Amino acid sequence: MPQSFSHSPLAANQLITLRALGLLLQLVLTFFGADAFGLSLKTEPLQYVFAIELAYLGVTLWLRHGIVRHSGGLFISLLIDTLLWISWLYFSGGATNAFISLLLLPIAIAAVTLPSWAPWTLAALTTAAYSLMLFAAPDSSDMAGSMHSAHAHMGHEMTDAGGMNSHFIGMWLNFVLSALVLTTSVALISRRLRAADARLAALRESQLRQEQLLALGTASAQMSHQLATPLATLRLLVDEAMEEAADDIGNGAGNNAAAGAAVGVAELPAEMDLALRRCESTLSELRAATEAIRERHQAVVSVEALCSSLADRVLLLMPDVSIEIELDKSVQARRLCSDMSLLPSLLALVDNGARASRQQTGEARVWLSATTVDNNRLRLTIRDEGKGIDAAQLQALGARPVASEQGLGMALMLTHVSLERLGGELVLSNMSPDATGGISSRGAATGSASGCIASVYLPLLCAEEAGL
Repeated sequence: MPQSFSHSPLAANQLITLRALGLLLQLVLTFFGADAFGLSLKTEPLQYVFAIELAYLGVTLWLRHGIVRHSGGLFISLLIDTLLWISWLYFSGGATNAFISLLLLPIAIAAVTLPSWAPWTLAALTTAAYSLMLFAAPDSSDMAGSMHSAHAHMGHEMTDAGGMNSHFIGMWLNFVLSALVLTTSVALISRRLRAADARLAALRESQLRQEQLLALGTASAQMSHQLATPLATLRLLVDEAMEEAADDIGNGAGNNAAAGAAVGVAELPAEMDLALRRCESTLSELRAATEAIRERHQAVVSVEALCSSLADRVLLLMPDVSIEIELDKSVQARRLCSDMSLLPSLLALVDNGARASRQQTGEARVWLSATTVDNNRLRLTIRDEGKGIDAAQLQALGARPVASEQGLGMALMLTHVSLERLGGELVLSNMSPDATGGISSRGAATGSASGCIASVYLPLLCAEEAGL
């Protein structure tokens, strides 16, 4: 989320400047403008108020960056500002002070920078203080006499007690209405602006990620094109080696030792053939995925078919990996939209989990369960027996490239973006300490408490959307 005013580095200096200007205004009005504005001063209490304000200004100047770093600190500082303004107003005329509307300043700052409860709290406090000063003021006739000189300077004659009563009540009502406007309209506009800034920041982050993926996709397409020729050459060499190995086995059929050596030699081309088949299959899938993504082609598949295809791919491409799949009966026949990037994304998660389990236990095992969430989303849970993911990397993995022991986390980043394109979501988490590992009939963990959980959420289609 973008940095708000209350958390920006400039906010501390701006607030200190406003606080210093406010204190300067109070001093000027007290010592030079009291007669001009008809202020009824109580000199001795005001001296203590100014001493407290000077000390408070020094403390906030020293701690200015720490105060605005958190919303609570900013609110407390604005609350103290409000109390100091109330004190100065009370000892300089109270409700008769023409500058009582300055109490709206902390409310305005809170409305722009803090959650809605903060300006409402300050508005309630200042309204209560204004009301008490109004009711604690002298009689109307005395107020009229004390305000006569000030209004005479402005060309007004308001010596009538009833008129003065109406005047001060009108000032109070105007203050209340202004406070309500600040706590509602200004706060609402500020929240909308902050929400718009947050959306823009999310869009910028998404655009940056898309640019990274575009560059990665371009590089992948170039490298896949370059791999086609050496793979074809290797295919010819492996076929020739397998033919020669077969001839050697036939020629050495009468010699057991020679036949055994020929069989051992023949196993190497077979293993090379398996690796080449995997590379060729991946290259073909990459070409098909590129074509499907360019044409935005999507297919509707059932959850059962998706999990079956995933198991077949694991058996074909990762024969050493043991995967246990458990489907909730309520989700087997449900359908969802899929494209060519979904299966590779799930395979990447299975591969990561298998490698983590192998490093921790020596056996490449993963568990997959499928359940529904809120009856409209599919949750695929892939769990391993590894040591889990470091807490510092847990939030960053999948969102952006992150350096790790195995690489830069690009597979997880690609998986994350592929699922986003399908309206899905990837959530990584570690097993909780009280979990027991494995997968129960309800998709809960049983067995070992170690491991990572990759939860894939995908939108399910209703009967009408699935064409049922």
